[in-house]
Amino acid sequence: MTNPADTPVDDPHTRRILDFVARGQARSRSELASALGVAASTVGLRVQALLDAGVLEEAGAGTSRGGRRPRVLRIAGDGIVLSADLGGRHARIGRHDLSGGLLHSETIAIDVADGPEATLERVSEVFERLLAETRVHAIGVSLPGPVDVATGAVDQPSRMPGWPGFRVGEHLAERHGVPVVVDNDANLAALGEHRRQLGHTQHSITVKAGTAIGSGIIVDGHIHRGATAAAGDITHTRIDGSGDIPCSCGNTGCLETVASGASLVRQMRERGNTDVRTTADVLTLARDADPLATTLVRTAGTHLGQALSGVVNFFNPHALFLTGSMSASEPFIAAVRSRVYEACHPLATQRLRIEAAATGADAILHGAARLALEGMEIPVATA
Repeated sequence: MTNPADTPVDDPHTRRILDFVARGQARSRSELASALGVAASTVGLRVQALLDAGVLEEAGAGTSRGGRRPRVLRIAGDGIVLSADLGGRHARIGRHDLSGGLLHSETIAIDVADGPEATLERVSEVFERLLAETRVHAIGVSLPGPVDVATGAVDQPSRMPGWPGFRVGEHLAERHGVPVVVDNDANLAALGEHRRQLGHTQHSITVKAGTAIGSGIIVDGHIHRGATAAAGDITHTRIDGSGDIPCSCGNTGCLETVASGASLVRQMRERGNTDVRTTADVLTLARDADPLATTLVRTAGTHLGQALSGVVNFFNPHALFLTGSMSASEPFIAAVRSRVYEACHPLATQRLRIEAAATGADAILHGAARLALEGMEIPVATA
């Protein structure tokens, strides 16, 4: 006798079934069982659940290798996952297929200082337009601050007045009637880039270096959040020689004060270039070989590399990916790479990749969609 049980797509076999089918590496139940190294019955239960949930669909019969022709599986084409990446002044909304692939994205103006309800209203308007087009299975949301993933609420943000304790996930789930997962932007950027580059195994760090600095840690294909969801928060690492510049955390000499885009803008203006207003302005000057901008960008990369060298020695990841606006600067990446290789033990860097993120500006949307897919509850019959 069987009893239905709600099993999240986060179940390792279910997750890998979706991944194999999406990548075209296995197209039938027998191929999946062989690829996973598990019993055909284990695959059969999960495939049937995914078929019933509308995540997979059958696409005719395949080629027989002796015996009955197998039924070909593919990702269902009539469902989507939505994602949202909330920044301070704008939000990017993504529309994904059920393999996590990004089909469409758009940017809208918001201001998180308006508070959660007004901000999420703007996001929900876009969601509702996309919801009307097809079936939505889940939503993933990125927030620009520490997140309590159990409640989907922002936890002690420094620049989000009115948001602490507001349960973003519950609010959106009640409005749209689908499961909603919430995490911070650095974690989701890390997840999106890792899955794109390394799949469901190995270890990586993804650093989001833009106006501010954050990082996410992936251990064996999963986000590592730490005891209080503060893992990866390198922005407040003290940097030798950084001076007494006050940081938003209340301390002085933090990485953010010397290596973030905002710090570069401040330093350029302090040195007389009052036309500089954004990180993009500094990077444009560096690309045009402005001596001061180039020096500041390289120095910022060296500071970040110094902060990361202890992390690399301790964690020994397979890859270090850089995303955010600063990652578009080759002098910045070169300085990070140089400092890490100089400061780390050779064993820690023997196979280490240090490079710009392949997902670019879409890393967070990809990560939000992946997390949403893995948070879906799918009924699975268990013996």
